[in-house]
Amino acid sequence: MSSQADALIPAPPKLAAKSYILIDADSGEVLVENNADKQLPQASLTKMMTAYLVETEIAKGNITPEDKIRVSVKAWKAPGSRMFIKEGDSVSVSDLLKGIIIQSGNDASIAVAEHIAGSEAAFADLMTQHAKKMGMENTRYENATGLPRPDHFSTARDLSILANHIIKDYPELYSTYSQQYFTYNGIRQPNRNRLLWRDKSVDGLKTGHTDEAGYCLVASAKRGDMRLISVVMGTVSEEARARESQKLLAYGFRYFETIKPYSAGDILNEPRLWAGAKDKIKLGIKDDLYMTIPRGQAKRLTAKLNVNKVIKAPVQEGQNFGVLQISLDDQVLAERPIVALENVQEGGLFKRLWDAVILFFTDLVS
Repeated sequence: MSSQADALIPAPPKLAAKSYILIDADSGEVLVENNADKQLPQASLTKMMTAYLVETEIAKGNITPEDKIRVSVKAWKAPGSRMFIKEGDSVSVSDLLKGIIIQSGNDASIAVAEHIAGSEAAFADLMTQHAKKMGMENTRYENATGLPRPDHFSTARDLSILANHIIKDYPELYSTYSQQYFTYNGIRQPNRNRLLWRDKSVDGLKTGHTDEAGYCLVASAKRGDMRLISVVMGTVSEEARARESQKLLAYGFRYFETIKPYSAGDILNEPRLWAGAKDKIKLGIKDDLYMTIPRGQAKRLTAKLNVNKVIKAPVQEGQNFGVLQISLDDQVLAERPIVALENVQEGGLFKRLWDAVILFFTDLVS
């Protein structure tokens, strides 16, 4: 961003945490980061991936929320936080998912892991594979719970990537992350994410704590058209992780805004098409363009299209014919390929010959 724009924004807050990051969920822009690629124990933040894999299996049709899962001895005896399922009980996938997300149940996490992959170890291998597929380069899973293991770690950046996938890939299931309480087996437990009570715009995601990891929190909030994701790792208390997360979210919402200047499929230009069945070709961008800019600076943005001078048929949808640049003052903030929004075949023989003659004399004149 330009120095003029930067002058409007104070330095980001410094947090009492080992690692942290704040991103705009739609644009992917990193607004604040510190030690964001440092590999750290992830404690129960692990269960974000456990839940994601359950949601993936539901989306694929391999399991349904109503399916019953039989609880093993290992799941029943799981140490740490629990939803209090009993050995031999058959518990619905829906209840187990709530037990994982809201109650942070280690017993529920092991139960779904064994059901989906046959064993917790095999499930952990699937978790690591999914992480790599998402671009989580510094994450490894050895279990489904987050209980301490030597090679079980993640980073603030990787966890922000995972949070974004949870929110966007399965929006119909995301509301579970904002649920404040869940009762199972007559035991009512609160969600450990204190921000769900303090800030109505916060709607997720997950807490974590072990002696090794400290107190961690992945939070997301949406105000207006802007959604932010914060990750705070290695704070000293439940209160500290909530307070430090609030600092990040408050900074992001106060000083930045998300805009969508162009949508996928918007016709940005219709230049002359040579030798085609049509005389013009519709050009635009392939995906929605989201940008994070200093709050109140949208009027200072300018857009520039650099389109190929000569475009000849045949043209395939998605074919690249230039670049869109969005700038704030003199600094380019975003670039996207300009692509064909339609297929256009070659014109008839006479059309091709006529356009070739016109192009020949146009080149001579130019």
